[in-house]
Amino acid sequence: MRIKRGNVLRKRHKKILKLAKSFKGARSRIFKVANTAVMKKLKYQYRDRRHLKRNMRRLWIVRINAAVRQHGLSYSRFINALKTSNVAINRKMLADLAVNEPDAFSIIVDTAKASK
Repeated sequence: MRIKRGNVLRKRHKKILKLAKSFKGARSRIFKVANTAVMKKLKYQYRDRRHLKRNMRRLWIVRINAAVRQHGLSYSRFINALKTSNVAINRKMLADLAVNEPDAFSIIVDTAKASK
């Protein structure tokens, strides 16, 4: 007696085609093509969740560096001064302050300079 796949195959195909819904042409309609496209998509999603974290940190560092140089410091000296003065504030918050609250950021810079 042969074994028929029944619902299993259809469910698997529907699941993949649902993930490929927004793709163009055959990539959203034909299972074989859609499957490879979806596998690639999932691989890129996984990778880019990690890349996003790296890119955001780089952006924060660039913003902090630009703001700190207006106060006559470099980024590395500023971060070192913060550590020695026991100011525990992360780069995300520092970058946000540098962009949106320059007065508050200048107070932090002065605190860091005073610890030198």
